Amino acid sequence: MRRSRVTFAASVLAAAALTLAACGGSDDSSSADSGSDDTASEEVVEDDAADDAADDAADDAADDTAAADAGGETYEVYALLPQGNDQPYGTTYLPPMEAKAAELGINLTITNSEYDADKQASECEVAVAAQPDGIILWPAVADSIRPCLQAANDAGIPVWITNADVNPEDTDLTYGYSGTDSYGQGAASAEMFCEFADGKEIGAIQVNGLTGNSVATLRGNGFSETVAELCPNVTILAEQPGNWNKDESQLAASEMLTANQGKVQGIYAADDTMVAGAIDAAKAQGLDVDSLIITSIGNTFLGNPLVASGELDGTVFQSSSWDGENAVVGIYRAMTGDTSLGRDDDGSVLYMPNPVVTIDNWDSPDVAPEW
Repeated sequence: MRRSRVTFAASVLAAAALTLAACGGSDDSSSADSGSDDTASEEVVEDDAADDAADDAADDAADDTAAADAGGETYEVYALLPQGNDQPYGTTYLPPMEAKAAELGINLTITNSEYDADKQASECEVAVAAQPDGIILWPAVADSIRPCLQAANDAGIPVWITNADVNPEDTDLTYGYSGTDSYGQGAASAEMFCEFADGKEIGAIQVNGLTGNSVATLRGNGFSETVAELCPNVTILAEQPGNWNKDESQLAASEMLTANQGKVQGIYAADDTMVAGAIDAAKAQGLDVDSLIITSIGNTFLGNPLVASGELDGTVFQSSSWDGENAVVGIYRAMTGDTSLGRDDDGSVLYMPNPVVTIDNWDSPDVAPEW
């Protein structure tokens, strides 16, 4: 395996694209999906820190020696993510990821493309050139990720997908996926919506995630197709992207409510941050939120109180800690031969459990919010 962290430290210094974005999260944005804090398992690259790099290299050599003395093996892995400490989800995704990496002898180099497809493509080029033992990839935009996958495959580097899956035609270039069943999450939210509708004629608006993001697409399809199948009495009047952002979702919902004034009795949003914006839009237009059917996904620190108050009828629990930890479990399987290229074995897909959360179980420890 490649013990590259010491040997390529000097060349990596030139790669400013690997610098982590480390700003505080806020309630205004999240992801399915929804960063990193500074730990020994993570490599942080700075352009003008030659002295620090030398110190880091010495520390890394000591870490590798200690691992060898203990009988363990050391792996070099790049984690190409679209978010980090700049998002609530990323902030709680990273610590379990780093802890599991340390446990398995994996040195992580973590990047944050901030959902910029071009930036992630550049980060992927740097990662492939470094020849690590594996790459964990959370696609920023699924439609643009195939060149990265092809480059890694040509270089013999296994790629494990986390959180947001690639397009079906690209799975043959990956070793597996861990994360949510995004379509199933949208379907679960729709099933709750249909139950709450109870056969009544309902007009609904739909706030989707980021256009082009696979999680957003799958959740949106899961919701709309399940509604069409289970409760044709519910009509989706309009849908717009909220881009995983509360303010943008409030604006999108406001426009749809205005365009369909007097016709809306329900709202679906693809995560709790966006549903909070949609609820604010409904309140601003003088609507009685308690009379609306509203469902979402996440059960976050923002969404859970809305369920408790009765403003949000139901949401679908998502665990950021499970997500981060199992990304490392997956790439470890790929690097050690427990799963293979093309996802043709039982270990190649790890789906996160996604229980629904309503007023009946909002305070259960089993679904305590994480982000």
